[in-house]
Amino acid sequence: MIHIVTGILLPETFLESRFFIILASLVALNTTIFAALSIVKAFPKFVRKSTYRPGNYRRETRSIYPDSAD
Repeated sequence: MIHIVTGILLPETFLESRFFIILASLVALNTTIFAALSIVKAFPKFVRKSTYRPGNYRRETRSIYPDSAD
């Protein structure tokens, strides 16, 4: 019978080492941050009503004919 290695099994002492615990914590934190950022990016942008001006509203005209009635 042929024995096929399907993965690498790490020793228990390495999995309980301080290095591996810190590495796993950083990976979990990084994954959580990127998941939160991707969820936030899926929602539409929030715009406050006090700073929102609909259309092409300007306080002053920028036309080459500033005195026109438009």
